[in-house]
Amino acid sequence: MISQAVKPGERQKDRPAPTDNKAPVVSLLQRDGKVKSFHIEKITAEKLKPVLKEYISKGAVVNTDESGVYLFAKDHFAGHDTVNHSESEYARRENGRLITTNTVEGYFSLIKRGVYGTFHHVSREHLHRYLSEFDFRYNSRDTSDGERTELALGQVTGKRLTYRTRLGAEN
Repeated sequence: MISQAVKPGERQKDRPAPTDNKAPVVSLLQRDGKVKSFHIEKITAEKLKPVLKEYISKGAVVNTDESGVYLFAKDHFAGHDTVNHSESEYARRENGRLITTNTVEGYFSLIKRGVYGTFHHVSREHLHRYLSEFDFRYNSRDTSDGERTELALGQVTGKRLTYRTRLGAEN
């Protein structure tokens, strides 16, 4: 087999990128509050901007990492602070405020542990359902088991679980 030369900055074409089997997830977490998670097929400023505008108040101060997809945030929200992970910065205090993304990263670790330890695999097709479950668990973490059960049952009122007929099956 003849190996083709690979240009600097490119990867060999016969090997998949390390992120090819990953499904991007964006989670919005209010400090000491609730979380809302989304699967977005490709994270770009164009796709992220409407989501952030819909779910985050204009008067909020947003904390993110240094990714360029958040550049619009400084013009739309009351404030936009970043931490620079590439320089090993994970939290800092500035003008009496804590600037960090540690809370949402802790939430991501709960999702990852659930996927690796319990579910073992999550398909892109059903990812939104798993994210909803983890959001619910996180958002009801300070409630008792009974209260959490009532919250969950309250969300199924008026809904039916039906079985779909297999393709090609006769009734």
